[in-house]
Amino acid sequence: MSFFNSIAETYDSWYKTPLGRFVDEVETHLAFKFFKPEKGMKILDVGCGTGNFSIKLARMGACVTGIDISNKMLLIAREKVKDMGLDIVFERMDVYDIAFPDNYFDGVFSMAAFEFIKQPQRAFKEMMRVLKPGGRLLIGTIHKDSTWGTLYEKQAQQDPDSIFRFADFKTLEDLENLDRKNLLKSGQCLFIPPDASPEGLNWKEEERLSKTEKGGFIIALWKKPL
Repeated sequence: MSFFNSIAETYDSWYKTPLGRFVDEVETHLAFKFFKPEKGMKILDVGCGTGNFSIKLARMGACVTGIDISNKMLLIAREKVKDMGLDIVFERMDVYDIAFPDNYFDGVFSMAAFEFIKQPQRAFKEMMRVLKPGGRLLIGTIHKDSTWGTLYEKQAQQDPDSIFRFADFKTLEDLENLDRKNLLKSGQCLFIPPDASPEGLNWKEEERLSKTEKGGFIIALWKKPL
């Protein structure tokens, strides 16, 4: 995944912009509302990138293992956390071959990674394998049927350097179809458009648009059967 290595050093810069900060806040809010991280949980963060969600989970008291295919992303993640005193380990690992035993983690978590997974059912099966019975598995990804999905698909077509040339965007139905039998809930967020003005980056506007627009980010939660 050399294309992830190529953007590693600039990946976090977007999250420092007003739009990036609000997007992160909105997506984190729904993800944690669904997943309900608890102190002491042993959590696998799949496609952890530069460690943003691994850090958030660890700050809530979880014991986190973050895995990613990009060495450069992982180097940045390790550098971020080295003086934080958090219970996080970062490992280079393929989502199709997770080097942990069956039924190992209390929770499995993946945000903004499934866009780039070409065999989602295979990845989902492997993530479910390492999850303990009764454990929760959450996936969040860009919504294909939204203004955000449309923007990124256009970027992929027009910009040869766009990371989204390698993306395979999903609909909410695609996500739910990974395992309808064990699906607990699914939802959308990020109703504000990608061209929102600074004044429009607020929860009141997000709530207002939720009544008429499709969310730019979708999340689904499953529970592994006992």
